[in-house]
Amino acid sequence: MEEKYKVEIAGIERELVICPLNERLSIAAFVMFSDVEITVAAAEALLKKAPEFDVILTAESKGIPLAYEMARQSGKNYVLARKSAKLYMKEPISIDVQSITTSRIQTLYLDKADAEYLKGKKVLIVDDVISTGESLHAMETLLNKTGAIIAGKMAVLAEGDAAKRTDIVFLNTIPLFIK
Repeated sequence: MEEKYKVEIAGIERELVICPLNERLSIAAFVMFSDVEITVAAAEALLKKAPEFDVILTAESKGIPLAYEMARQSGKNYVLARKSAKLYMKEPISIDVQSITTSRIQTLYLDKADAEYLKGKKVLIVDDVISTGESLHAMETLLNKTGAIIAGKMAVLAEGDAAKRTDIVFLNTIPLFIK
């Protein structure tokens, strides 16, 4: 039988499957894809706590539904930090990142046009889960390269020690499961 962890997000309860990352560490897997109810509720709850912003930035891919829904509800645009350089990207800027849920180093890219669009704007960084903060740090570094102003940093869930951070806004916490 699958081990699960119950969590409440914006008044909605979900059971997250506990998945091993290695022999000593497991996580409660939070996947917003195809959960429209959670996506809409989480976006609404985060927007109520959001500082003033001009545009939203998230990393591809699990933050996309959240960023889209927050953009839809707020009427503001969103930009993606892509995980690969696309043919249409001209002079992309990039940063390497090692996320807790990914076995290898990844690179995040912003197209030059997106970088120019972000310059001088107040940008709200959003993600589904913040754990080690590596993805968040990578997005901050990309924004610093563009001349954007970081308005705030938000996530649906803070995992492990991220729950102790005072520089992020989140709706609830989930533990790391250490054996």
